[in-house]
Amino acid sequence: MSSIRIALNELRRLSAGTLPKLALAALVLVPLLYASLYLYSNYDPYSRLDKLPAAVVTSDSGSTEGNTNRNVGREVTDELVKSGTFQWHEVSADEAREGVRNNKYSFAIGIPENFSQALLSSGKLQPQQATITLTTNDANNYLSGTIADKVAEQVRTTIAEKVGSEAADRFLVGFSTIYGKISEAGAGATKLADGAEKLRGGQQQLADGAQQLATGGVQLSTGLTTLRQSTTELPSKSKQLADGAAQVAAGNAKVAEVGQLLATGSIDLQNDLNAANDRIAQKLREKGLSEPQVQDVLSVLKQARAPVDSANTKIQGANQQLATLADGSRKVSDGASQLAGSAPALAGGIAKASDGANQLNDGAAKLNEGEKTALTGTTDLANGANQLRDGLNEGLKQIPNPDDPTRAATANTIANPVSVNSVGVASAGTYGAGLAPFFISLATWIGAFVLFLLLRPLSTRALTAGASPLRVALGGWLSSALLGIAQVIVLFGAVVWLVGIHVAHPLGAIGFAILVSLSFTAIIHALNALFGAVGKFLGLVLLVLQLVSAGGTFPWQTIPDALYPLHMVLPMGYAIDGFRHLLYTGADLQILGDIGVLAAYLVGGLVVSTLAAHKRRVWTVSKLKPELSL
Repeated sequence: MSSIRIALNELRRLSAGTLPKLALAALVLVPLLYASLYLYSNYDPYSRLDKLPAAVVTSDSGSTEGNTNRNVGREVTDELVKSGTFQWHEVSADEAREGVRNNKYSFAIGIPENFSQALLSSGKLQPQQATITLTTNDANNYLSGTIADKVAEQVRTTIAEKVGSEAADRFLVGFSTIYGKISEAGAGATKLADGAEKLRGGQQQLADGAQQLATGGVQLSTGLTTLRQSTTELPSKSKQLADGAAQVAAGNAKVAEVGQLLATGSIDLQNDLNAANDRIAQKLREKGLSEPQVQDVLSVLKQARAPVDSANTKIQGANQQLATLADGSRKVSDGASQLAGSAPALAGGIAKASDGANQLNDGAAKLNEGEKTALTGTTDLANGANQLRDGLNEGLKQIPNPDDPTRAATANTIANPVSVNSVGVASAGTYGAGLAPFFISLATWIGAFVLFLLLRPLSTRALTAGASPLRVALGGWLSSALLGIAQVIVLFGAVVWLVGIHVAHPLGAIGFAILVSLSFTAIIHALNALFGAVGKFLGLVLLVLQLVSAGGTFPWQTIPDALYPLHMVLPMGYAIDGFRHLLYTGADLQILGDIGVLAAYLVGGLVVSTLAAHKRRVWTVSKLKPELSL
């Protein structure tokens, strides 16, 4: 008897009547009812969050900043209500608290009275932390509280970004103001530096002049001291000079008088000689001399009186000089008299000038020292002004002065410095699609399990007919394998066309699902063939162990360490992994390992079934009348 005939006989037995046929159809539809209905109910719950009632309480009294009223709490509430993400209800604090307690609202968000004041306090450098109150009740639904935590965090992040952008914008505006003031200060510092340089130049000239003044003061003091010493006897000497000049003036006046008399006598003599010449000429003419002869005689007379004429000229000149000498002597006498009268005052003035020159010398010396100190200070002032100018200009380069678009972009970046660029290598798309690998695998195991509620793992007829254990094992498994293939084909049709879950590689996914069904039916078949009724119980135990270790919902790495070996050994984790790759991205090298493990379980299950068939060839009383029968 061949394995195929054994399988057909088993299927013929199950389809002999109407009820068996209905039971057979029900076995095929069990995975469909389990997986498709569950995936349908959980296909995309996030798209229906607007049906989830939530309360928002706004007690914010607002804040006044820059003569502008701002109520951030009201803004947040309006945005929440308009968003439609949940079925928001704006209620009082008591209504919200009571509503969350009696399951009228899934959760409540409360905005306190000082919310705006706390948010806007950072702009006044008086930071306060604004608080949002989240009220949840896990007695209503645990996931509602988890979703509420995410919503509250998103609200907090959005508000922080918004207010942070505004605060950063004000901060950058302050930088621009500082930039302008520093720029003005830099211009003033430049003028100060230029003025300080000019002041240092003028101070240098003043210091040089003070040095020259000190040197001249020393020379003046020395000269006046010498002059003072030299004019000590000036009054007495000038008196003597005046007396002597008066005597000289008197003597010169007498000499001048004598000279005047002598000059007058010489003039009279000349007049007499001239008259004598006229008379002689007259007499000679009367004597009958010719005019030339007369002139000859006059010429001889003129030569004879030439010494007298010369003496007269000298006398007249000496007389004028004596008159001039007498007049000068008189003037000298008058000046000497005046000098003698002024000499005491002059000597006193020179003494005072000498004393003043000494004081001037001392003052000039002090001025010189002071100017040296002033020059040093002025130099330091100039150097400091230059450093101030250079420092302000250099610091000005370090102060940001963005334009309006740059400031807005910078403020947004400061408030939200990190953006997330989600790059999905593979995307499930919906919550239901994300759970599909787990529930398809789970439904396939359950489908394989329920098959053996009606199917017999080993044909008693074939065993009694002496068929080989391998044929008996294959025949008992083939019937479940065919029904399992029908199960996954119907299941995939419903998941794809009715539920609407997208499959990246349908043919590969169906082929892999058939392999999973063949492996699972082989495992359940082996347990039932080897252990009988206990094998059904062991199938349930394996189901529970795989539920907790396969990593169908959370990543398997998050399960307790003690369950890691179960994940590595049991087949459902490999089935889930293979479905994820085929439903979302398609097969890669990693899926070969999943196929290898499932194929090994398939072969192993058939080997165990063959050993069970070999063992069942020997009949015992316990096998004819088992203690437990299901």
